[in-house]
Amino acid sequence: MAQFSPLHIESKTAATAVLLLNSVEEHILVKACNGIRIFAEKGEENKVSLVGLGALDPLCQLIAHSNVLVRRKAIITLGTMATSSEVKNALKEIEVIPSIVDSLSLEDVVVHEFATLCLASLSVDYDFKAKIIDSKGLPPLVQLLSSPDNDVQKNSLEVIYNLVQDQETSQEVHKLGVLHSLLDLLKSEFPVIQHLALKTLQYITTEEKTLITFREQQGLEKLMDILSNADFTDLHVEALQVFFNCLSDSESEQEIHQNGGLERLIEFILTSTEPEIHFIAIKCITRVAEKSDSPKLKKHNVEEILVNLLSAAEDNIVKAAICEAVKVMSPNQASKDCFRDRGAIPEIVKLLNSENVGLKEEATRALCGLTNSSNLNALAVFEAGGHKKLISQLCGGGPAIVANSAAALCNMAEQKVIRCSILSHGGIQALVEPLNSTKFLSVLQLQSAGGLQPLVNLLRSNDKEVLQNACIAIKTFASDEPTAAQIYQLGAMEMLQDINQSQNRRSRFSKMALITLLNFNLPVKYALMGHLASTDKITDGFYDVGKVCKHIFQQFFVSLYRKKKEDNSPKDMVFPLSPKDTPWEMKDDTTLQGLVKEVEESILSLDDEREKFAALARLVSEVMGGEVQMEKLHEFPWGLHLSELKVELQSNLIPIGLVRYGFFCHRALLFKFLADSIRLNCTLNRGEYNRAWNEVLLSPGDSSNDASSSEPAGYIVDLMHQPGRMLAVNTPATVQYQSI
Repeated sequence: MAQFSPLHIESKTAATAVLLLNSVEEHILVKACNGIRIFAEKGEENKVSLVGLGALDPLCQLIAHSNVLVRRKAIITLGTMATSSEVKNALKEIEVIPSIVDSLSLEDVVVHEFATLCLASLSVDYDFKAKIIDSKGLPPLVQLLSSPDNDVQKNSLEVIYNLVQDQETSQEVHKLGVLHSLLDLLKSEFPVIQHLALKTLQYITTEEKTLITFREQQGLEKLMDILSNADFTDLHVEALQVFFNCLSDSESEQEIHQNGGLERLIEFILTSTEPEIHFIAIKCITRVAEKSDSPKLKKHNVEEILVNLLSAAEDNIVKAAICEAVKVMSPNQASKDCFRDRGAIPEIVKLLNSENVGLKEEATRALCGLTNSSNLNALAVFEAGGHKKLISQLCGGGPAIVANSAAALCNMAEQKVIRCSILSHGGIQALVEPLNSTKFLSVLQLQSAGGLQPLVNLLRSNDKEVLQNACIAIKTFASDEPTAAQIYQLGAMEMLQDINQSQNRRSRFSKMALITLLNFNLPVKYALMGHLASTDKITDGFYDVGKVCKHIFQQFFVSLYRKKKEDNSPKDMVFPLSPKDTPWEMKDDTTLQGLVKEVEESILSLDDEREKFAALARLVSEVMGGEVQMEKLHEFPWGLHLSELKVELQSNLIPIGLVRYGFFCHRALLFKFLADSIRLNCTLNRGEYNRAWNEVLLSPGDSSNDASSSEPAGYIVDLMHQPGRMLAVNTPATVQYQSI
């Protein structure tokens, strides 16, 4: 072993060195680690061969060795090897991260350097990110940002930068006080550390609380110092990106304006020749415009500056950013007029010839904004030949391009001369064509053009804007009952269910669309939502399919009598027993008809609303098996009774009038139907394990003539244990009634 020369190590000697990692002698372990490190430093191929020789397992054990020198040499070697992708993959099978994190707490700068180097290499991988977080690696890493060693600072910062790209981690490092260290590192003499600090700030300042702390710790002042310093031009792009985040905070924005931040942005646009600087500076100005600060922008002639840059810029990302700014500023009439007067419209129309999809998308969006409620701007687009180019975008363009082009053409078509020209160039055919695509929405003459099916198909789009507009249109059309029925038959219900179960696709618009559609199909609404409001009035033909999960329905039905055989409205045809079977003809539910007549004669005439509900509850209980003591609920034979009825009828669809032993779900359904028939307001709510209940609103007094000024309170009507009893909502009694 005395002759071992790591500088000239051969493959067989490397194998020997790997074997020596299992030695019990500490000086041998040190020499073995040194030899392996030097061998690994010679290239990727050597690192891969060391993995094959089995070096990783013993090295990972040695980084927790009791001997300081052995531990140090092992972590140095592992840090050197960890830059290899093959080594990273192999380390996924070894539980090494906790040991590396533990080594960060040791008072050994060399160990800190190579442990953080190792973590910096590994933390680009998602699996290792999770392991570092789970091993409580963030706190020591944040502490090491204050290390006197610059390599330790750089490596620790790189790990944190990789980790904070996850939002939850970004929030966590804020709690650990990382901002103070990051702001200190902006003054580092090493540009790589300054860059990493700014890139990390770019991620964490997207959080509202972090932005507030950033402002309180004079972060904006330090940022402005960088942006005003000509010696820091290499940092300006990252600094502007943090600056962009700061503009989302109103107090930070005010501070920026007070300290000449807007003027500095304009100076960047006027003097810089770097497209990246132009791009982010324009994005900042766009954010200012979004916050309704157009007067401040107008004061600095921003519209003219943007138009001049648009005609001079060669980079597509800069042109796209200018178009976005134009769209955002367009709602301001003065800005809209200024863009026209300064010649922006012909320049933007030219961009429709671009082969860059992103640029065309922003150009069509800008034209849509400029032509909205502006005949002069619409005429300017027309004179520049924009209407022909917009029509051409309707065929084969991306979903956003087609949507924006259609909207701009609609804005322009308000003027007869433009409308005639649009028609002469095949505008109507071009508008109807995209309706057959799942990527586009245009509600222009939708029904007359046979567009309902294409509209429903748009719910499959993954484009956020298209999907949002499709949901808005569905909601609008579903407000009309016959149209809602047609939309339902086209499969919109199932699509909206899927959308609302997706974290990425659901929105308040998709929820509104589904609810609007459900309001015209109460059996489906109750099946999916488990709740009918007092305004949801159920009628003959309603049936309960039980609780459903997506499109999977239970094999248990309780139906209200379908009054007319010829009544084929969609809400009466929901959930057929089998899609292949012809509609099954149900016999008249004479018992239910008799109950409706009895309720109208005996309960409707009562003066006190509370007594009406109580009397109705007693009637429902009586026809469904009577009062059942809570402790004897398990003996109540409702399950056997329902099974016998299904066998007798040879169907899972059971008329509710035939139910003689009804459980909570059957009683609540009958109560709701009978209450609706005499215009008594109540809800229908589904619980677990066949539980259901009705809620009513009652004034505090016992009589409807009570002149109490107190607000009505919610009560659950007991239909099972003490029929007619009113249980105040959200009390132990109601909780017990709602659960097993």
